[in-house]
Amino acid sequence: MQPLAQPVSNLIEAFSRLPGIGPKSASRLAYFLLRADSEISLNLAAALTEMKEKTLFCTVCHNIADRQPCATCDDPQRDGSIICVVEEPLDVQAIERTGAFRGLYHVLHGSISPVEGIGPDDLKIRELLKRVQTREKDENGVAVKELLLATNPNLEGEATAMYISRLFKPLGLRVTRLARGLPTGGDLEYADESTLSNALAGRLDM
Repeated sequence: MQPLAQPVSNLIEAFSRLPGIGPKSASRLAYFLLRADSEISLNLAAALTEMKEKTLFCTVCHNIADRQPCATCDDPQRDGSIICVVEEPLDVQAIERTGAFRGLYHVLHGSISPVEGIGPDDLKIRELLKRVQTREKDENGVAVKELLLATNPNLEGEATAMYISRLFKPLGLRVTRLARGLPTGGDLEYADESTLSNALAGRLDM
């Protein structure tokens, strides 16, 4: 069997390291780029380079941003009295698409999962605690009054929500959870706008 050209083999290997991309999908992507107009490959390479060079994580909410603080945290029209806590940056985008939430966000970058060795200290929970404790009022004089826990409705998400609830309720904050309109075991980023809007409107006290 004739070996692949090294540059093609390297590209397939690079694609296969991405989540959800198996060897066959990696090969299809590589061969597509090999046959496609060179402009497509150059644009992809430029977009990847720009993403790595010009994006960062907001020091306030830890969402993906291109400046500090991010546009959401810096928006005076957002309601600073409520913070929506999510697992991943993609979850922020899912909720924003509904247009039903005008508060602020906090991205944990994961969920508690003992099986995978992920504990509370591996998430941005301490940063959330510090954010609530040190910012009794924001620049507009608004104090944080509610944490809306929008972690995924699966075992890991529920465990994370319960941990945060127990940690923050003694501080006198209202701690709510998205209503159970979301499918159990699913991921927030795949929920449709209508389901998410209903879940936001019907959030429950924990």
